[in-house]
Formats: sequence, structure tokens, C-alpha cells
Amino acid sequence: MENFSHRPSLSPHDYIRLALDEDLGNGDHTTLACIPADQMGQATLWVKADGVLAGLEYARWVLHTVDPELEIQLHCEDGQDVQAGTAAMEVQGRIASILQAERLLLNIMQRMSGIATRTRIWSQAIAHTGCRLLDTRKTTPLNRRIEKEAVRWGGGVNHRFGLYDAILVKDNHVDACGGVAPALAAVRSYLERQNLDLPVVFEVRSMEELQKLCYAGPVDRILLDNFSVEALREAVTWLGPDTATEASGNIRWNNLVAYAETGVNFLSIGALTHSVEALDLSLKIRSVTS
Repeated sequence: MENFSHRPSLSPHDYIRLALDEDLGNGDHTTLACIPADQMGQATLWVKADGVLAGLEYARWVLHTVDPELEIQLHCEDGQDVQAGTAAMEVQGRIASILQAERLLLNIMQRMSGIATRTRIWSQAIAHTGCRLLDTRKTTPLNRRIEKEAVRWGGGVNHRFGLYDAILVKDNHVDACGGVAPALAAVRSYLERQNLDLPVVFEVRSMEELQKLCYAGPVDRILLDNFSVEALREAVTWLGPDTATEASGNIRWNNLVAYAETGVNFLSIGALTHSVEALDLSLKIRSVTS
């Protein structure tokens, strides 16, 4: 159970149309003032820092939403390692159209590439363990689709997309239900009543809760939250290799490898999406024809 199924309600094309409307409003008045409508030219998308490129397909959609007649030539592909100075894409057509698409195109690609870059670096650091990185729901509102796609381009695995495509029983659910066993019983009853077949992930905060959960019955994956490295290793060993396990909470670059080496199957890390540095990209007009 690696990638949960998801049905995001906002399609990429709807997302792009809404984002363009936010940016353009009633017109790009600077471009309208400076650039003749029929002025043609070429632009190059430059990579200005080493990293992993992501979002090229979205860039194509942005450009063609603004102007279907723009000609696009890709020199790279999503998920590709790139170096500063790489020309990733060429665009030819109306300069006004290119300028109107520029900021949204860059915003999407810089964000996605930053996420893909961090995910690739962190995934490579733990590749020797067999542990995989999971993203979380700690995403920018309405940007979840592109941010989770960027995680995949970087080599990570998507957790549930939203609240609807998996059961994830967390500490607040357990406390509100009165304990581990009542919470799991409530989940089973609900799934049966609603005739739903959803994966069940259950969060525990201690060995005591873990033992109560195992006594209460099986789940699809056990999430060990805020365990120390030593406690996590003990828990994973106690559970054995046949139980799918996930760890979360205070996992950072400086302890990432230690957590992965405990034998846990997944590390879920909000920092893959909520606080990454954008990859530096720029779109530059390089020739103009009348």
C-alpha cells in the first residue's frame, strides 16, 4: 500500500485557468502598453541552480492556455537532474503571450522543482535502507495536486490525497474516542455501515498504545508518531517484518538516516512540501522579430 488512490476535484486545466485569472485580471496592462500585439519572438527557460526539474507539462499547459499558437520545444523532462546554465525549454510566438504566461509558469515550476529536488536528495540519502519517503497533507491550499506530483518526480511516495481516500486515525481521534480499541472499533463499524473499502492507517504514540492496537486487531499500516530513534527501532523489531510501518514527527535532515535505518518502511515528512526552497529558474526573451 504505497500510493493511495485520489480524485482531486480541481483538474490541472481548471487550476491553470483560475491561476491565470488571479494574475491577469482585466489585462496585463504593462505588456499591453509596451509590446505590440503582433510582435513575435523567442524565449528560453533557464535553470539557474542545480536540482531536479519538475512541472514542464504544467508549463506547456500554461503557455497553450494563454495562446494555443505558441510553439514549445522541450530540452529536458520532468524528474531530470539538471545543472545551472541548462536551457530547459524554448518558446516561440507572440511576445505578449509569453510575458502573460511567464510568472505563473515560473511559480509552478520553481515550486515543483524545489519539492522534487529536496525529495530526491533525501531519498538518495536513505536509499541503502529500503525505507521510502511519504509526503503529507501539509501542502499549499489548492496546490496539493502539483506538490504531490513533484514528490513523485523526486522519488517519493504519495500518502493519502485528502481526508476522503483513506482512514488515518490520529491522536485526537483516539483521545476523543476514549482510547485505541474504541477508535478502531468505531472505524470498523463505520466502514461496514458505509460499505467502504478504504485503507486504514493507525497512529500510536507509545509502546503501550502499540500493544493495545495489536491486541485490538490488524490495520493496513501502523504510524509510530514522535518515537525516538531507539524507541522506533524497538517497536519495529517487536512488530516484525510482516507489519507495514510508518514513522513521523520531528524527522529532519540531520536525523533522517538514523530513522530510516531502524527498519521502518516509510517516513512521512511534512517538510517535503511545506517549507522547501524554490529552484531558481528564469524565462528570458532572447530574440524579437517584427
